Amino acid sequence: MRTKTVLLASVLVSATALSPLAAQAQSQSQAQDDTAYDPSIAYAEAMPAAADPGAIVVVATGIPIDIAETGQPVSVIGLDEIESVQGPDLTRVLQRLPGTAISRNGGLGSFTGVRVRGASSEQLLVLIDGVKVNDVAAPGGGFDFGNVLAGDIERIELLRGPNSVVWGSDAMGGVMNLSSRVADGLFASGEYGSHDTVYATLGGGVRTGALEAGISGSYMDSDGYSAASVGTEKDGFRQWQVTGRARYALADGFALVANARYADGKVGQDGYPAPLYAFADTHDVQDTKEKSGRVGFEYLGDALTLRGGYARSQTERVYSGESYVWYENGVYATDGRADRAELFGQYRLAGPIRLDFGADREWTRFEDEGATRKARTASGHAMLGFYTPVATLAAGARYDDHSLFGGEWTFGANGAVRFAADLRLRASYGEGFKAPSLYQLYSLYYGDLGLQPETSKGFDVGLEKGSRAESFFAAVSLFRRDSRNLIDFDLTNYVYYNIGRARAQGAELELAARPSDRWRTGLVYSYTEAKDRTVGGLYEGNDLNRRPRHALTASVDWATPLGVELGADARLVGDAFDDRGEFVRLDGYEAVDLRASVPVGPVELYGRVENLFDAGYETTAGYNTGGRGAYVGARVRM
Repeated sequence: MRTKTVLLASVLVSATALSPLAAQAQSQSQAQDDTAYDPSIAYAEAMPAAADPGAIVVVATGIPIDIAETGQPVSVIGLDEIESVQGPDLTRVLQRLPGTAISRNGGLGSFTGVRVRGASSEQLLVLIDGVKVNDVAAPGGGFDFGNVLAGDIERIELLRGPNSVVWGSDAMGGVMNLSSRVADGLFASGEYGSHDTVYATLGGGVRTGALEAGISGSYMDSDGYSAASVGTEKDGFRQWQVTGRARYALADGFALVANARYADGKVGQDGYPAPLYAFADTHDVQDTKEKSGRVGFEYLGDALTLRGGYARSQTERVYSGESYVWYENGVYATDGRADRAELFGQYRLAGPIRLDFGADREWTRFEDEGATRKARTASGHAMLGFYTPVATLAAGARYDDHSLFGGEWTFGANGAVRFAADLRLRASYGEGFKAPSLYQLYSLYYGDLGLQPETSKGFDVGLEKGSRAESFFAAVSLFRRDSRNLIDFDLTNYVYYNIGRARAQGAELELAARPSDRWRTGLVYSYTEAKDRTVGGLYEGNDLNRRPRHALTASVDWATPLGVELGADARLVGDAFDDRGEFVRLDGYEAVDLRASVPVGPVELYGRVENLFDAGYETTAGYNTGGRGAYVGARVRM
């Protein structure tokens, strides 16, 4: 514990010692000519003007646009909100997004899946700084949010619903882009709390002239608690990660860009030891290394915008312990890698008419037990749009040529109409597809080369009043998504197979209000009904597993006259089933978090209590969730 405390203190002391240098650099930056080229501003200025800079997103078309220019449902969470929630657990922020359901196999660092509008966690395409990071070596090819620490993230974009027209495979249920942090100066934070948990973040950056660059690093070490609800042995988590991105303008309208991320973590797990092979305490360990990066360019012309680059993501996992005695040396290792060359573009044809287009080529590779499997995909898409301040309409198509399945067409369309300055009606139709993962196809014991891609068709309509940048915002959405050829695991024949059809439908409500400069409130409610609709199937009519029908998150923040800021989040989740047969029920739960912060000179002191009333619940049957926990910390930004 003493080592953790020393580490925590050194981060804050180092940052404070650098504050005079940071202040001097900031002063020099402010003294520069106001007309100096700011690449981030220039990129946004090439797009139609947005009332709220935070409303510029890339998940809709691959090119930055204002949310008001798309009829698709998109939500954004910025740095101020991420910091106000506090802590390393990103899922505590994600639960503020409409349509999301989260499940975790134990404590922090354990596998964490995010389901959007009743889709499986593997059907959410996840990008970090625009790089696809879904693990191609994972059984379902999804992304594990347990390996992302919140301190290195400054922005979250979520598009809810299929969008394979722009992003291709994996974008069946939605698209999420996490942007790493780039600061103008230095920042640092550190906290300590329950389960002997230490978490520290340190980073810095510059935004001067033609250069925008930043780097940050985080470290976390926690003793944790037993992953198995029947166990007593602590399953700890240790991780460090580094992220960085840069942008350099060679000339007006042309810039080079690059980003990179490396995360190294180790988490304790529980398993199924001999001779009973029942879920219990074990000394299983999962070591994970995640690497991703991209180099590219951005061109901003009067009529033409281009964004291109080459990206790579790689996830290496090593599993060891009692549950892996059947493997050579008691170790099972996987290595998944995806390389992608891509180009996104937008051409302003005439007046309000624009053409969005793109092409990419992707190579994926999966290794385990000495065998290597590969696949490749070549794709192209185009979307023609009509954009005015009153109405927008866009429609397009995509063609993917997969080395194993041949061609696949997907279509999409969206539009919006503004009835008044603060009232907007939007609607969208989107198709999605997901190719079987290389594990599902080639796994030595469970694979099936006869699997077909999963496909989906989704409809959405919504009404919005106000803006997220204003004092009041309200939105209601209705959606439905029909899916075919869903892939599941056959517990009788022990093989993956296409099971048939499913439908997810429901409604979402968003409310946000700022009654005064001192108060900020928000509420997100989602109703999702996700059912198996396979005619004649064993589970026809059953709810899909781990999809609660009801989920609500309410938040309130108050800046007191004394300078202390107080806040609370309440999360209410309804019942669900852990299995497709509806034999194991996951009871609903209510969890409340309290938080407070106060500035003391250049330092902000903060603290929180998670799960205030010590609610006992499970998001995955048989796995523990953390009880009540308390944390205190400090942060400084210079």
